[in-house]
Amino acid sequence: MTASPQFTTRPELTGTFGMVASTHWLASATGIAVLEQGGNAFDAAVAAGLVLQVVEPHLNGPAGEVPVIGFDTGSGQPFVLDGQGTAPARATPAAFAALDLDLVPGTGLLAACVPAAFGTWMLLLERYGTLPLRAVMEYAIGYAEHGYPMLATASAAIAAVAGTFREHWPGSAEVYLAGGVPQPGSRFTNRRLAAVYQRILAEAEHAGSGRERQIEAARRAFYAGFVAEAIAGYLASADVMDVTGSRHRGLLTGDDLAGWRAGVEAPVTAEFRGLTVCKTGPWGQGPVFLQQLGLLDGLGIDDAEPGSAALIHTVTEAAKLAFADREAWYGDPRQSEVPLAALLSAEYAAARRGLVGEVASAQLRPGSPDGRTPRLPDFAVRAFEPAGPGQAGLGEPTAGVSAAELGPGDTCHLDVADQFGNMVSATPSGGWLQSSPVIPGLGFCLGTRAQMFTLTPGLASSLAPGRRPRTTLSPGLALRDGEPYLAFGTPGGDQQDQWSLAFFLNHVVYGMNLQEAIDAPAFHTDHFPSSFYPRASVPRSLAIESRVGTDVVAALRAHGHDVSVRPPWSLGRMSAVARSGGFLLAAANPRGMQGYAVGR
Repeated sequence: MTASPQFTTRPELTGTFGMVASTHWLASATGIAVLEQGGNAFDAAVAAGLVLQVVEPHLNGPAGEVPVIGFDTGSGQPFVLDGQGTAPARATPAAFAALDLDLVPGTGLLAACVPAAFGTWMLLLERYGTLPLRAVMEYAIGYAEHGYPMLATASAAIAAVAGTFREHWPGSAEVYLAGGVPQPGSRFTNRRLAAVYQRILAEAEHAGSGRERQIEAARRAFYAGFVAEAIAGYLASADVMDVTGSRHRGLLTGDDLAGWRAGVEAPVTAEFRGLTVCKTGPWGQGPVFLQQLGLLDGLGIDDAEPGSAALIHTVTEAAKLAFADREAWYGDPRQSEVPLAALLSAEYAAARRGLVGEVASAQLRPGSPDGRTPRLPDFAVRAFEPAGPGQAGLGEPTAGVSAAELGPGDTCHLDVADQFGNMVSATPSGGWLQSSPVIPGLGFCLGTRAQMFTLTPGLASSLAPGRRPRTTLSPGLALRDGEPYLAFGTPGGDQQDQWSLAFFLNHVVYGMNLQEAIDAPAFHTDHFPSSFYPRASVPRSLAIESRVGTDVVAALRAHGHDVSVRPPWSLGRMSAVARSGGFLLAAANPRGMQGYAVGR
């Protein structure tokens, strides 16, 4: 454990029994309660994740997504759960062309993929957990039935879309506006969602006493039973207003739900400073984290001062190169060829490293792995033409209001480590209350992750039936000598693998403890195309917290960055757990005033 001479907003927690860190204190408390019951890290993660769906409904929901990365002591191996639903069978570029759309809308029903969150949590519980279904579901049911304190950010999100709810999405109004806009701190319930989970649990327990049998019955109730029937029945006739200003029907069907299952796969890995860093495959943006590490490893970062203009400039320019590759090459490797080995090779990083200069780049420069010629989506090309849009998108989660009304968007995150040596990191997202109308009788809405597809043909990220959209969700895990060392992540869409990278460098390269690394001033660029509708770019942009100081800001502007100085504690919501020196460690973000780490 690194000594901490600097003030931190919270202590770096240290113990031996278990650690949970997440973006909401109730989820963290739930996780530690499950560990106290005798559950392992995976049981705790499922219970905490289901609670996040209840207490942060503006940031995630049961019909959203949740990529998971973990280390299982039983097998001695890391794993990834691909908690990202696929595009419906009817979702084709031709279907959108028939509607005269050149982008997948960011709200409404057209952008719905197969709901993945519930099925992924069930897979994690079944394959790696130990507790019965009731033991992990009862916390979410309790908060949905009996109430929880409404977050100020959730209240503001509801207020921002209240007009849409009242005029166009009556199901959402029934749940969230029954007594007017719920005030911050007020006790809020979602009894429809509680009833859904209670019925799922009842059907599961009716299936028999076996743990695995009950979990499978719960999954079946959602994807082929009463939940799927309610979703399919609603979609069969619903014409819903979305961000385009027009009403559209969804493309998702009951057959799409019935045919989907979350899967287990190996993580993509890279070596860095004695650690094996694990990320999802290129169906997520996680490999950009590894590409950035490869670029930075030869750019003299050891000699740079943390928080200095020189370091921030170098990290930002490396991010531009890695994210440009994301736009050209990333996508679902099950359906398209992604040259990932070449993108992560030392030779490729060395060739690309020479593009990092002293002046901030104003271009989007994907590389040529294995000599291939890169192609970019149409919206990416337009953004870097002389008359490009030069404005930010609405962020994550997307809503039919301006970014100023909604505030900075993000999602959720949680990390757990237990006394047995298991570790898990998960980033639940999607199914936000702002994105799509609440489905009658269910108390939750569908996701809008298909907005991350491009309608430009022939790319790995092009829309196709059964394909996973290239998500932004990016939990992280690092191993030391084959054993779990660090689980980490943050909400924040395209910023996830920028904010988490800065945290990682602060901890691994500069020796800060977990809390110091989280507290350090954050920064990111929106130079490359947003993954969210309307897919805009802001070339040369650099957002940075004011705590870096005016001298650093001035030096970055001298490098050519278009610097936007943000409030001192406004960027990112990192959390992390670690195992080191016989102890378990944890830290969580003070930004947003709701994330918390708990452990003993």
